[in-house]
Amino acid sequence: MKELQQIIQAYQRSKRSNQKAAIATVVKVDGSAYRRPGARMLITEDGELTGAISGGCLEGDALRKAQSVIFQQKSMVVTYDTTDEDDQKFGVGLGCNGIIQVLIEPIDLNEKDNPLELLKIALDDRRSSTLITVFSLKHSRSEQIGTKILKKGEKIYGTPEKIDSDLLNQILNEINYLIDKETNIIKNYPDFDDVFVLYERIKPPVQLFLFGAGNDTIPLTKMAAILGWQINLMDGRKNHATKERFPDASTIITGTPSEVVQQLHPDSNSVALLMTHNFEYELEVLNHLIPFNLPYIGILGPKKKTEKLIFRLSEKGIIVSTENIFAPTGLNLGAEGSEEIALSIIAEIKAVLNNKKPIFLRDKSGPIHEEEL
Repeated sequence: MKELQQIIQAYQRSKRSNQKAAIATVVKVDGSAYRRPGARMLITEDGELTGAISGGCLEGDALRKAQSVIFQQKSMVVTYDTTDEDDQKFGVGLGCNGIIQVLIEPIDLNEKDNPLELLKIALDDRRSSTLITVFSLKHSRSEQIGTKILKKGEKIYGTPEKIDSDLLNQILNEINYLIDKETNIIKNYPDFDDVFVLYERIKPPVQLFLFGAGNDTIPLTKMAAILGWQINLMDGRKNHATKERFPDASTIITGTPSEVVQQLHPDSNSVALLMTHNFEYELEVLNHLIPFNLPYIGILGPKKKTEKLIFRLSEKGIIVSTENIFAPTGLNLGAEGSEEIALSIIAEIKAVLNNKKPIFLRDKSGPIHEEEL
């Protein structure tokens, strides 16, 4: 998410300076690769790169191809085949043992529905959306249909009229079917000259409701900011919850638990952390958070503390489901100190939101990334 935000910022700069640009997107991967479909890189005509489509191996070659795309104003698909043991012949030396398809599209700064404008719409609020990219491997050197549609809510943005009407109907039906899967999917359409369509789910950044403005939460907000998370800081202490101490927080709210919680706007990509070191404050906060049904509520401290919180609420007739409560919060990394604890907490949140069970990657059978359907 942070990468997309940076790409949009770079695009805005190129618009202000009237500088031509192209966007390179990984649209299909067979086998192993560093980045997956949906990874992007913005290239300006003067060679500035923002984002990445690999671990640094493809960028040089993609830059050269992108400058050709900018000059000709014609999109293309570039294939990087690293399944050959001697992949040095491609001049990239990936060693990834995969085939990577990269779509490179020129950006028309005057087109209100160009791919970057659609990405801006996707990120302008906290609703998930589906971005549609149509490409052909059969005619990879020919001009591509490219990134033409964004569906957000019930509204369609872009230029759907540039897609064959029968194919468009199939795509729109597919979007409705895939809307709840929250994952990228690639489909092949043999009846339409063998084109492929990348259905890319774009979710809002993680929204972190952080209760606690002590010194131990400062490293956590810095790490969350690096990831592009939206940080909402809450505390009852006005002298602790300040912009000077927490410059990365997008929102700082002080007050009683009921006062701060009623100002929150949770969604399916929102999580909460209780790190105030104030039992009574967190008791009331947890009471107010329960109706939100957040996917993750982390509570700092020993298990006995959380058991006591739940018991106290049960005495009031409030039943607390522990399915979404992670206490003690964080993965078992042997963390010591606020920085390492912050790392373990953020890693656990990421795993929960992605529905992953943390393991050593060396113990995982098969490729690191699951194949797109």
